[in-house]
Amino acid sequence: MSVKKSNYDLMRDQMEKTFLNYDQKKMITQYALAHDSVYLYVNFIKRDYRINRNSGRVEWSPDGFLTKVHAGYNESMTIFDILCYAKEGCRPAGRFVPVNQLKGIVQVTDLGTSLFQDVAKRFEHRTMQLSKACQLLGGQRESVGDVSYRLPIFDFLPVIVQFWDSDEEFGPTLKLMWDENILSYMHYETTYFAAAHLWERLTELMESSGKDNLYGY
Repeated sequence: MSVKKSNYDLMRDQMEKTFLNYDQKKMITQYALAHDSVYLYVNFIKRDYRINRNSGRVEWSPDGFLTKVHAGYNESMTIFDILCYAKEGCRPAGRFVPVNQLKGIVQVTDLGTSLFQDVAKRFEHRTMQLSKACQLLGGQRESVGDVSYRLPIFDFLPVIVQFWDSDEEFGPTLKLMWDENILSYMHYETTYFAAAHLWERLTELMESSGKDNLYGY
């Protein structure tokens, strides 16, 4: 008996088919992607992925693809957008801002502090675990916040995570700082897919801290 797919899975599957309409040689050249006749390879948030060049299916693996997992919606859509949408010649600016301060985006005053409030609660009073998880994802320590790291979501594209723990007066605060040129790489909506997967990866690593690694970081 087959399991009914969610709407997210159906949208992912549709995008896998759409991916086949794009110029794969251009993707390979733009990002110097590892590839063979069957797959394109990319590392996304410290995890190895491959995209089937004939079906568009995106898979990840913790063990060099001895085993494989069909990537979820947030992962697949972010990878597809990076590969299919990015403007020719795009380069990181090296300057980082919250998503509501990107050029061309209507600014919302409190969006930077309230956007990830539920996730901030998840990290509350767990600064040591969060720091360790950031390090496992290849993070380099930054100076702003109780926990602050520059993380490579892709080998060529970093973000900065900033977290302030709660105290007697204020609740926890979590910010995600994007390169100013991120919209040359992906659509605005895709930044939310990427962020959601980043929080999932950090949470997985925090929960598995001290246990056998089940997630292939």
